[in-house]
Order: sequence, then structure tokens, then C-alpha cells
Amino acid sequence: MIIVAPPMAKATDPNREKFRKDSDPALDAELDAALAGMEIDSLLSADRQGPAQPQTQPGADKSIRRGKIVSIGRDDVFVDFGGKSQGVCSVLQFVEPPVVGQEIDFNVTRYDQTEGVLVLSLKGAMATNVNWENLEIGQTVEAIVTGVNKGGLECEVKGMRAFMPAGQVELFHVPDFKDYIGKKLTCEVTKAEREARNLVLSRRNILEREKEESKKKMLEELAEGQIRRGTVRTVMDFGAFVDLGGIDGLLHVSEMSFKRGRKASEFVKDGDVLDVKVLKIDRDTGKLSLSLKQARGTDPWAEAGTRYGVGTPVTGRVTKVEAFGAFIEVEEGVEGLLPISEMSYTRVKSAADVCKEGDTLKLVVLSMDAITRRMSFSLKQAGPDPWKSVHERYYTEGTYPGKVTRIVDFGAFVELEPGLEGLVHVSEVAEHRVRSASEVVQPGQDVKVRVTEIDKEGRRIGLSLKRVIEGGGIAAAAMSSRGGVVAPKKDRGGLRGGLDFDYKKNK
Repeated sequence: MIIVAPPMAKATDPNREKFRKDSDPALDAELDAALAGMEIDSLLSADRQGPAQPQTQPGADKSIRRGKIVSIGRDDVFVDFGGKSQGVCSVLQFVEPPVVGQEIDFNVTRYDQTEGVLVLSLKGAMATNVNWENLEIGQTVEAIVTGVNKGGLECEVKGMRAFMPAGQVELFHVPDFKDYIGKKLTCEVTKAEREARNLVLSRRNILEREKEESKKKMLEELAEGQIRRGTVRTVMDFGAFVDLGGIDGLLHVSEMSFKRGRKASEFVKDGDVLDVKVLKIDRDTGKLSLSLKQARGTDPWAEAGTRYGVGTPVTGRVTKVEAFGAFIEVEEGVEGLLPISEMSYTRVKSAADVCKEGDTLKLVVLSMDAITRRMSFSLKQAGPDPWKSVHERYYTEGTYPGKVTRIVDFGAFVELEPGLEGLVHVSEVAEHRVRSASEVVQPGQDVKVRVTEIDKEGRRIGLSLKRVIEGGGIAAAAMSSRGGVVAPKKDRGGLRGGLDFDYKKNK
């Protein structure tokens, strides 16, 4: 489609007249390229509704194009983009005096249908002498923050009141803007209504462009395997996003430490400065995968198999207690499981009854698999086995002090010493018939018991409460005892309710 521009108004600047004399109204292809998808029809219709204004509607698209300065007037610089595409930019946008022939990147702000040229702003340049007459959307200005309200920042630009929405201040959420009061911020004009004296600014737009430029530059310099320093910007459960200086990378929780961890917040927090290793780069999407643990050193599991062989005594720290056991760390990043079944030779109801987080334990390595990063420990095997010398300390018909540990349907378990526990069958609890041992004793109660049989191989000891004192009654057996050993009496043969055990053969 060919757009025919209406007759031009008389130019007041001789440079502008010279610049426009060869203009051709057939600007369809050139304008499409210059305005990067802007709707020319909508611009023309807007122009017919009234005289041209020095500002466009907020949110208008802008295109960055490189052009050559062909003429310099008192107020404007005239730019040629090649072909039939020309533009004009205010002299006030230039920090250094422009030079004819100089090629510069410009922001295409809008198309001035009256003059038939593109209105430009200098990319990245700050307008120093701005006022309501020469303000343009897309201009870069310096604003002083004068106050804070619920919606954002109250600012001042060369004596003109302005407003910056909260979402346009930074690239990230800012919970409190008090620290911004009195600061000078480089911003972009996003709305400039001269009659209403409505000036809206955005700092985020500039930061995004700077970040995009830094990202492109960083992608050219980055290579897999590099160690880079970055700042943690956002922490999620699954990982953290780290800013390497213009480009963000994902640091997954599995790459934060060789230690066991479920959430990223266990290892890093917002604002942390880290040295990370670049694992993978997707140059098409700009996505990065990072690793913290690989930047800090070699994998401790690489040599764990040689340092922690089966049977090796170790000292470890309890890092986490679960119902099924406890996780033990023997060195930075090397962790294994202490199963509840390996905590004691006696029955353990809960791992929390044996240890708590932060405890230091002496253990023995039960298994090691460096490939799958799994190892297990034993606490009970790290100390002496009380069953190996049980016959040296206990004998049949001997009477010993103990403590009831738990009640079961068929009797009560009594601990004689740490790691050594015996069973008082329900038939041996009292001289009279009882349905449950709980009718006579309770967990935690100190009692005296008589050993009725010992099965060293099976790790079982049969005990009796009712046989402690002949005729002494249950009260004598269940009372809190001073301890001691009573000499064995004549063997009575088979024991009711006890284990099938021949004392004479094992004496």
C-alpha cells in the first residue's frame, strides 16, 4: 500500500526545507521498516483530528535505527536512514555537538505527517534543557525524587512535576521507597501531556535496555565451564536466579551443595554474592544453568569409597532425624543413614529417643556405594556387644535389677543394661493369673527379676517377676530395688511360659 502524505506546511528552517525538497510521498516500505510495525493509518487518522503535538500517546512502539546526520540546524538535527526515509532530532538531545556525516542510533518516536519526517530521540542520550515545549516521549531525562506515595515516586524534572509508577522504578519489586527520596534517577519519558501538565516517567525501561545490551555482550563472552561471580536475585524452593551482570542464570537446588537439601533457602538467600560455574548455555533462549557446588571444589564422593570402607569407624554429626532413622554427615557433602534398627541392641521405638539434630556420634560404616552416593552406619556395632559376654555377667536363677521398657500382649520387656533386654512372660509376672502385665507393672518402673534362661545365639533372656523371692509376693519383686544378686537356687527344670532352654548343658 502506498501512503500519500498531504501537502507539507511551509518550513521555517532553511535546513529543514533543503532536507525535505526531495521528499517522496511513497513512504510505504521505508516507513514500515522505520516504525517497526506501527500503524500508519492510525497515526494519520490521529493527525487529522487536530494539529500535530510534540508527544505521542503513552505506550507507542519505538524502533531503534542507525542513521547518518546530513544537516544541522539551530534547533534540529536532520538524519537520513537511506532511501526515502528521513528523520529529525532535537539538538538538545546531544551531549556532544553533532557532526555532519556522523552515524548514530536513534529511537523512532513517531511519524510527523505534517512535516513528512520521523521524529527521533537520541538513543541513550539525556535531554538537559527540557521544558513543556520540547518534551518528547522516549527522551532520557534526569529526575529528582521529591516524595513517595502509594502508587510510586513523586519526581521533579527541571521544575516540572512528574510521577513514576512503582512498577517502573526497578526491575524487581521494591517493598519500601523511602531510601529513594532525594536521589537523582535517569529516566525515560513515557507520557507528556503539555496542557494537562502530566509527565510520567519510567526508569525500568532504561534498565531493561541496559540489561538487554549487557546480556548480549555477556552471552558473547560466556563459555561453559567458566567460573563467574553473581548476585542472588530471587530464591525459590527449586533453586535461585543469579545475576551475572546483565544475564540471569538458574542455580538449581541440586547444584547448590553436595549436602542433602530440599529447599534452596537452606543454602542461599537474596543478595548473596556467589562464585558459580556455568554448566550449560542456550544461546537461542539466553538461558543459563549454573552450579555452586562444582565451583567450590571436587566432589567429595569421588574418593569417599576409599576413605569409608565397610567396617571403618567414623565420627559423624546428626543432620536430620526421621521416623526410620537419622542422617549422619561424616564430612562436607558426604552423608549417610543410621537406620533405627542399628541404633541399639534393644528395641528403639523412635530415633528421636536415641539422638537429636546436632549430636555427634561414633559409628561404624555398614555399607558404601559411592556411585549412588549412599552409605549406612551402625551405632550399636561401634560399641561392645553386651551379648558376647552375657554369661559372664548373668546366670540362670540369678536375681538382678532392671527397668520395664514396654508392655506387650504376651508380657513385659525389662532392660538389664543398655543393649541387653529380657522378656517377662505374662505367666511369670505374678503368682496369680493375670490377663496383662500392665496389671502389675508399668513402663519405666524399676523392678527385680530372676533370670530363667539365656539364649546367647538367639539374643534372648527369659525373666520372671514372681520367682524373685520365695513367698515374698509381687510387691517385693516390683518394688524399686537397691540391686544386687541372689545366689541361684536348685534348678527347677522346665519353666512355665519361658524359653526351651537347658541351663545345665550351658552352665
